[in-house]
Amino acid sequence: MSYQGFESRNSSYAERRPRRPFQSTIVSAPDKALLITVAFLVIIGFMAIFSASAPKCIDEGGNPAQFLIKQLICFVVGFFGLKFFTNYDYKKLGAWNLIFAGTVIFLLMLVDFTPLGVTVNGAKRWINILGFQLQPSEFAKPAVVLLLATIFKKDADLLDQNKWVTTFIPILIMLGLIFKQPNLSMVILLLSTSVVMFLAAGGSLKLFFSCLGVMMTTVVIAATTIIKPYQMQRIKTWQHPELDPQGAGYNIIQSLIAFASGGFSGVGYGGSIQKLSYLPECHTDFIFAIIAEELGWVGCVLIIGLFFTLIHRGFMIASRCPDMFGKLLAVGITFSIGFQAFLNISVASSFFPTTGVPLPFISYGGSSLIVSLCMVGVLLNISKKRIKKIRNIENV
Repeated sequence: MSYQGFESRNSSYAERRPRRPFQSTIVSAPDKALLITVAFLVIIGFMAIFSASAPKCIDEGGNPAQFLIKQLICFVVGFFGLKFFTNYDYKKLGAWNLIFAGTVIFLLMLVDFTPLGVTVNGAKRWINILGFQLQPSEFAKPAVVLLLATIFKKDADLLDQNKWVTTFIPILIMLGLIFKQPNLSMVILLLSTSVVMFLAAGGSLKLFFSCLGVMMTTVVIAATTIIKPYQMQRIKTWQHPELDPQGAGYNIIQSLIAFASGGFSGVGYGGSIQKLSYLPECHTDFIFAIIAEELGWVGCVLIIGLFFTLIHRGFMIASRCPDMFGKLLAVGITFSIGFQAFLNISVASSFFPTTGVPLPFISYGGSSLIVSLCMVGVLLNISKKRIKKIRNIENV
């Protein structure tokens, strides 16, 4: 066969051969849909906090907007954190995971074992530093996500001794200190986030179900030996709040009254009756009930829709990220925020027993707002780098 004939056949084969796309990483602007969604949630939070807290402030002879002003100050801090982490390469965060986790453990120890810890409603969860109250358990959320993303980016082997020393033991220490406060809801949130990240990293389903069986057994034992009486009372009250309408069941009943009063379109912004000393902590744990009363079913659907959009965009960012570390960070951050919102909304509507977790971006609480905004900043940074499939233009 002549050289020209061979070249002709080879060229003909190359033309018939399918052109396969290859992947490359491109850098784009941060996810605008996510940023707009968070902006709406924060603005709604400002409005809800002012409406829910103003009557309480007036009764105490204070500034009606004092809670709103404090929340605005924390928003400024959180906004700078969001701006910083949006521009700080997320791949460099892995180098700070142990330092950050150690700082969180130190702060949790200050809460549990020093006079700096502040007790509110029977729970010692805050620390008073220079007149400012900080809730270190909120900072445990990004600490756990960062630790797990760092060690799961290569594999999801739970039997690796090095992973226990550098990751799992610090996480267990944080869980133990948070449980001591007590803050069972945060422990549940952190454990759930850990499980989701393990599965997202390709963890063994067989091992997962084995651990789930052990965990359920542990929960049953804890329910009979470790869990405190008031925590068991919360479960009984959740099932039958009418048995103690003036005591343990009071909050749930008042919250349900707020939902019923709101109806389809609500009583109007600022028109809530339940916030007039009927529903305690209405600007924190039960702020969703006040929104339901004032904005009705329409307002509830709006809030749930915004959180659904945040979750959708977060998982979309994870799927487009070109590296496993960024994928796991995005999954952990998205699930942590979304599951916390689900817990708060479920408690306010009596779907779950009272847990005491704030509604992200909306409930009053500086630590929660700052941490949530910083986590969104990391998510926006990850969204800037994504996979793009490009079809070859040359025959290969």
